[in-house]
Amino acid sequence: MSSQLYLAMASWAECAGITGTANFLYQHSDEERMHMLKLVRFVNERGGRADIPAVDVPKKDFESLTDIFTLLLSHELKVTNMINEVVFVCLEEKDYSTHNFMQWYVSEQLEEEALARNILDQLKMIDGDKGGLYLFDRELVALQNAKKPTPNP
Repeated sequence: MSSQLYLAMASWAECAGITGTANFLYQHSDEERMHMLKLVRFVNERGGRADIPAVDVPKKDFESLTDIFTLLLSHELKVTNMINEVVFVCLEEKDYSTHNFMQWYVSEQLEEEALARNILDQLKMIDGDKGGLYLFDRELVALQNAKKPTPNP
């Protein structure tokens, strides 16, 4: 779900000529896919069989970068709530192995939310200034290059 949404956002940004943002979102899409694979493999290795449901077609048209990153933050908050629900069930069921596994996702969500908030704060400072947006787009390239690699699933 997350990977598809960020892929749609990346495609929009690329077609709008915002290549730094597009590349940032393409990378984010790839990372989200790896996070999903990590979950799938965990379930399968524990004797279950991961169910891969269909996902809704993501939104494909956006008004602005602010629109994209507002939706991205909203989505990350939703994912955080879903992860918290899984952690709650783990504790209720005394499934400490899964609880321990899920702690990586809890920490990852803190980073994802902080990143989205930081980007939105920067976009608010720019307030639609074209020169500022150009510099913002270039800054996302630097951020992408500095980001730590995602562990293998």
